[in-house]
Amino acid sequence: MIALLAKGGAAGGGAGQGSLITMLLLYAVIFGIFWFFAIRPQSKQRKEHDALLTTLEVGDSILTTSGFFGVVIDITDEIVIVEFGSNKNCRIPMKKENIVEIDKQSGE
Repeated sequence: MIALLAKGGAAGGGAGQGSLITMLLLYAVIFGIFWFFAIRPQSKQRKEHDALLTTLEVGDSILTTSGFFGVVIDITDEIVIVEFGSNKNCRIPMKKENIVEIDKQSGE
């Protein structure tokens, strides 16, 4: 009888070990899928946006996240002064990260 309990205990421990490995493998697969569909595209998009902002120059036409079009008047580290509309007195400082699109002005 002691031999049966010893065998049952060993078999039960082995089954528990197998299910633990299976569970860890399942979590690794779920994390891999999450990384592939959520984290990786977001970091790629962030790199593209940062590359876009490095090309920003004074005189470029921009589109903001709120849908306004304007012309860049001055650039600092994090702030851009943008002139909106045909009114030359409407100059608004805004963060660089709120720029969605840049239209380069061709120098003629």
